[in-house]
Amino acid sequence: MTIDEFEKQAHSMVDFMVDYLRNIEGFPVKSQVSPRQIYDALPPQPPQDAESMDDIMSDFKTTILPGITHWQSPYFHAYFPGNSSYPSLLAEMLTATMGAQCMIWETSPAAAELEQMVMEWLRDAMTLPSDWEGVIQDTASTATLCALISAREKYTNFDVNNEGFGNHRLRVYCSTETHSSIEKGVKIAGIGKNNLTKISVDENNAMNPRELEDRIREDIKNGVKPICVVAALGTTGTTAVDPILELSRICKEYDVWLHIDAAYAGSALILPEYQHLIQGIADADSFVFNPHKWLMTNFDCTAYYVKDRSYLVNSFSITPEYLKTNTQGQVNDYRDWGVPLGRRFRALKLWFVIRNYGIKGLQKVLRSHMALAKWLEGEVLTHPDFEMMAPMNFNLVCFRWNPGGKDEAFLEKGNKAIIDEVNASGMAYLTHTKVKGDYVIRVVIGQTYVEKRHVERTWTLIREASAKI
Repeated sequence: MTIDEFEKQAHSMVDFMVDYLRNIEGFPVKSQVSPRQIYDALPPQPPQDAESMDDIMSDFKTTILPGITHWQSPYFHAYFPGNSSYPSLLAEMLTATMGAQCMIWETSPAAAELEQMVMEWLRDAMTLPSDWEGVIQDTASTATLCALISAREKYTNFDVNNEGFGNHRLRVYCSTETHSSIEKGVKIAGIGKNNLTKISVDENNAMNPRELEDRIREDIKNGVKPICVVAALGTTGTTAVDPILELSRICKEYDVWLHIDAAYAGSALILPEYQHLIQGIADADSFVFNPHKWLMTNFDCTAYYVKDRSYLVNSFSITPEYLKTNTQGQVNDYRDWGVPLGRRFRALKLWFVIRNYGIKGLQKVLRSHMALAKWLEGEVLTHPDFEMMAPMNFNLVCFRWNPGGKDEAFLEKGNKAIIDEVNASGMAYLTHTKVKGDYVIRVVIGQTYVEKRHVERTWTLIREASAKI
C-alpha cells in the first residue's frame, strides 16, 4: 500500500467509523453468532498474494462484524462498560499513527511527562493524597498484581525477589465479594490461593472489619505474616463499598499494606458528594481505578496510585545495558513501574478526554448515569412483580423478577430466562450475578451516550420477557 492509497483508505475508514457510531443502535447488542461460526467462515490458509483493502473491508462487514458485541451501544447494560468517547477515539487514532513504544522517557519524553501530569490532574480532582504518585497500567488486574508484589517485597525485605520464597508464610485478605483478579494475583505472585483469606460481608455486601481483625490476629499468633488487605470501593457484583476508614485503622495498627480496588466506581470520586467514601485513604498504600470503565476513555487505561513508589519501582526495576540512559534518575521511566517493558502511549487519550469534557463535563455525564439508574430503581420498587436485591450505590441496579409464591429454583430459572430472552432479541444486553445465593439481574447504566429512552426501552423488554414465563 502506498501513502496515496493509505490516504484514500483512511478517509473511507473514517466514513465507516462515523456511520457505525451514528447507526450503532441498529446492531444487535450481543453478538448472535453460534460457537465456531466465525472460525468456520474464515479460510483455513492465509493468502499467498496481496488482497485489496476493498475485499478485506467487505469480509470485515460480512464475516467479522456479526461476531462483535457492541460495547458502545447505549443498550449495553452488561458487566461494567468499556467506555469510549469521540475525543478518546481521535486520540487512539493519533496513538496508532505515531506507533510510539513509550517504555522509558528517552523513547518519547512527551509520553512520560504527559502521563505524570494527567495522573496528577486525576489525583487532585479525586482528592487523593497530594503526595501519591500515579502510573497508567493496562488493567486493574495488573495494577492489583503490582500492589500484591510490592507488599510481598516490602514485608520480606525483597527476599522473595532475590532468593525466592524460602520459609516465608504470607497472607492476603479480601472479602467474599472481591473481584476474581485478587485470587489470580496471589497465584501469579507465588503467594498461593490457599493463602488468600476471604472475609464475610454484612447486609450491604461490605467486608466485616471485626472478622478481618480477628483473622489477622490469628495468623500473627500462628506465625503467618499478613502482608495485604484488598478493600473494594464498588464490588463487581453489586458495587458494594468496604469500610475504608475502619480497614485503614486495622492495617495501620498491624502494619499491613492496604490496597483499594476501585476499578469501576472510583471514577465517582470526581464528584464531591462521593468523596466521603475514601475517609481514611491517607493510611492506604495503593489505589486503582479504570478510566476505561466509566470515564469515557477507550480500553485500556488503568490509573494506579501508590503512597511510596520505592516498593513498586524496586520490585520491578531491572536495567540491562541497552536501557541505560543519561537521564536515568532525573525522570520517570515507567517501564520500572509495572510488569511489561513495552508501553503504549495511553496518556494521550486520557488527556484528550479530560480537556474536551473538562472536569465539570465528566461530572455531568456521571451524574446523568446515576439519575437514570435512580429512575430504574424507582420503577423496580413500584412494580409488584420485581424487587431490589442490593442497595444502589452508584449506577448499577440489582433486582429480580419475583411474582410471589415461587421457590428459589423456579425464580433462578425465571430470571435467567428473562436475561436470555432480552439478549436473544439483540435489543439490549444484560448479565447476572448472585447476591447471597440468589440469582439477580444486573443493569449497569454507564455507556457514554446512554439516554433515558434507552433505559425505558430496556425496562420494557425486561417486563415483556417476564410476562412470557
